[in-house]
Amino acid sequence: MVWGLGVGYVISGNYFGWNLGLEKGGTLGLSIATGFVILMYVTFTMSYAELACAIPRAGGAFDYAKRSLGADVGFLAGMAQNIEFIFAPPAIAFAIGSYMNLFFPSVPVILFAGTAYIIFTTLNIYGIQAAARFELFVTTVAVIGLLMFSVVVLPHATWHNLSQNALPHGLAGIFAAVPFAIWFFLGIEGVANLAEETQNPKRTMSIGFLSALFTLITLCLVTFTGAVGAGGWEKIVYNENGTSDSPLPMAIGQFTASNGWLYRTLIIVGLFGLVASFNGLMLAAGRSCFEFGKLKVGTSFLGRLHPRFATPANALVVNMLIGFLALLSGKTSEVITLSVLGALTLYCISMVGVIALRRKEPALERPFRVPWFPYFPMIALVLIVVALTAVVVYNLMLSLFYLLIIAMAFGIFKLQKGGISLKS
Repeated sequence: MVWGLGVGYVISGNYFGWNLGLEKGGTLGLSIATGFVILMYVTFTMSYAELACAIPRAGGAFDYAKRSLGADVGFLAGMAQNIEFIFAPPAIAFAIGSYMNLFFPSVPVILFAGTAYIIFTTLNIYGIQAAARFELFVTTVAVIGLLMFSVVVLPHATWHNLSQNALPHGLAGIFAAVPFAIWFFLGIEGVANLAEETQNPKRTMSIGFLSALFTLITLCLVTFTGAVGAGGWEKIVYNENGTSDSPLPMAIGQFTASNGWLYRTLIIVGLFGLVASFNGLMLAAGRSCFEFGKLKVGTSFLGRLHPRFATPANALVVNMLIGFLALLSGKTSEVITLSVLGALTLYCISMVGVIALRRKEPALERPFRVPWFPYFPMIALVLIVVALTAVVVYNLMLSLFYLLIIAMAFGIFKLQKGGISLKS
């Protein structure tokens, strides 16, 4: 189940979102950005797994940073984590709506997206075990779907299609493509937030993290090569309405009729992939916000469990309402970028925390230790800072909005800490 959750959180990144990076950097630009991001995630994930196994707490980055770097930094890491997990699902909901719209063109995308929110918020309120079993099932189907897609399109992939207009915006396009390369792997760290609910978490977390990462890297490479190589990158980015949130159907549609069984099967299986990430990230977001409320670093309303199901129902409902507001913006790329900003912030703090905790608590039991310490977390930290700089430079206004959210939340936190409490 941990493998299923780790892959499930992320697998939607293969079905949509990453193709928007082709518009920024072309095939070569996004390829270089993706190679950079893979190295970042390998070093980051192994370092983060050490924290997850040593401190198996549902708060994830919040708990790790609080213990290693203090309460203030812990709050900042936790808030960044909340932003990542809360704003990733609306982007996926857009894609669910886009895939469903291929079957029912007369129904607005946003209606499908909102319905998905209601259904899966209800599922997560019902219980963690039901949600985790469902996640394992849909993730397995989604992986099979990507393999099926690759078998169909890879024979049609050519070097000409991969190299055509490969770097349309020059070197600058590489940096602009970074957020969409990160989307291939965004959310894998959410596995750590389930540490308190796993059996033998210190062993299970390390195996789950690393096996999930290996699976995702493999799927990323075959999906990217097959989709772009089949007809060139423009064919999976642009449609009659502008840019598309359904690149894989566009790729396979070049070789099969839109009413054929293969095309329709891919859309159905693609929905499994989107639902896997949507459900999994909602699960992680609920527990991340719940931890904030439980420890009273935010409104205690978020820290209340459902009286019957013992799940973080209040946090899940609040996250759904925020998701509805994000859906109204109608801008998938900006919602993705906002989530990426939160992710990179918590990654950066966590890598500093790995090094600081080794010095602060050298005797702490660490069932999994990051290899080649301190080089792995240091390499990850440098790459994360470069990625964060690139995202900020190419999304300045959105980055300022993100900083405003963090600053306002931190101000409220300091007021509470100084004795002025929020009414729940």
